[in-house]
Amino acid sequence: MASVTFKGNPMTLPANEVKVGDKAPDFKVLANDLSEVTLADSAGKVRLISVVPSLDTGVCSTQTNKFNSEAASMGDNVEILTISNDLPFAQKRWCGANEVDAVRTLSDHRDLSFGEAYGVTMNELRLLARSIFVVDASDTVTYVEYVAEGTDHPDYEKAIEAVKQAAGK
Repeated sequence: MASVTFKGNPMTLPANEVKVGDKAPDFKVLANDLSEVTLADSAGKVRLISVVPSLDTGVCSTQTNKFNSEAASMGDNVEILTISNDLPFAQKRWCGANEVDAVRTLSDHRDLSFGEAYGVTMNELRLLARSIFVVDASDTVTYVEYVAEGTDHPDYEKAIEAVKQAAGK
């Protein structure tokens, strides 16, 4: 189980930590139009899954904007998913206000399906712990970062490099 804090307070996460080499767990989240989205919906692509507690905070906003701006350099066979527990309506509003159009925002608010499958649900807050997962085109996890302190930034450069390696660039 990953160990994380949020504003210095220890958080309890599910015991099923995802590791490099694992088959990526399936999940069911909601798109901004309330349609269900699963891992299989992006089958055959490299996925950068950027997990944030809430888009309406500074670090989460920066993280999502950073991957949005890097999307073009990652290639057509890469899909960037940002998953949070924000409501789909709030995600859509945030994307419009921030001109984010290369990242697909998805909501885990309904079932916590992603959070439980990837071991990132902070039980005390019912938010997702900041983390990054790279899943290759064959659904194998090739990169994982559980950010130790939820208010810190992930290692953007390592995540981007992992995506490029998985995509054969």
